Amino acid sequence: MKEWIKAHRDRTMPLEMIFKIVNAKLRGHYQYYGVTDNTREVKNFLVQTKWLLYKWLNRRSQKRSYTSDTFFNGLLRTFPLLEPSIKVSLFYR
Repeated sequence: MKEWIKAHRDRTMPLEMIFKIVNAKLRGHYQYYGVTDNTREVKNFLVQTKWLLYKWLNRRSQKRSYTSDTFFNGLLRTFPLLEPSIKVSLFYR
């Protein structure tokens, strides 16, 4: 995720497209790793993805684009990221 965000953070790709693709990548990650007893790590991946977006989107120009408050309470409300869920239960079939 880090390498993709870093490579595609430029101003030619609109924010809507960046968040759409990141959501698709998160959905695939949740479907592959979203099994019982792995909830903590899947949620941790979402938190790390949010901080990576904050870090790399702030480096799109010479000046900081977002403060932590405007990013987490503004931009992430405009373009919400998918929340993790358990896709496969290993114990109950």
